[in-house]
Amino acid sequence: MSQDDLKRLAAKAALEYFEGGVIGVGTGSTVNHFIDFLAGVKGKIEGAVSSSEASTKLLKSHNIPVLDLNATAELDLYVDGADESNHQLHLVKGGGGALTREKIIAGASKTFVCIADGSKLVDTLGSFPLPVEVIPMARSHVARQLVKLDGTPIWRENFVTDNGNLILDVHNLQIEDPIKLEQQINNITGVVTNGLFALRPADVLLLGTEEGVKTVK
Repeated sequence: MSQDDLKRLAAKAALEYFEGGVIGVGTGSTVNHFIDFLAGVKGKIEGAVSSSEASTKLLKSHNIPVLDLNATAELDLYVDGADESNHQLHLVKGGGGALTREKIIAGASKTFVCIADGSKLVDTLGSFPLPVEVIPMARSHVARQLVKLDGTPIWRENFVTDNGNLILDVHNLQIEDPIKLEQQINNITGVVTNGLFALRPADVLLLGTEEGVKTVK
């Protein structure tokens, strides 16, 4: 099977966690498959809270109502992908640049189901560059502070987040303590948030593999 086939397996498996009502929906290629599968159960959906303009567009193309998080109660379920996950379900996210809204919705949800192909499970986070969303005027200042944390920040040029901010992708990190690093980076003045989801990790990881869907809890 192709990597895309494995993503589809994981996305379809996540439907088993959806019991109806309002659902939180993330961003990315795996989530796009999940949104397509949601179209088949539209009768159970009161609405979706979307983490990006791209996901909102796809949801609306399936005539799934998109709601503002401020207009909803705590969400029962949030489904999103990841760029990396360790065995403790700490994640690196933000390859698509939607990390801030993704982190907000994850924090507002009772259950966070992460969907990915099997290659995303790693022993130590950091091979995938860690995205950091920054206020534009703070880009150089934040980059200097990230260097002090032994990272190599690279400005994601010609990219602006849905919030109007910039992304620094931090290379060469070996993230042994994801919770500590998430806190350290978030404490840098000018950082909106970073792509470590360790303080609020996934509750369930569904991995599409050649042998089927592997569940990690």
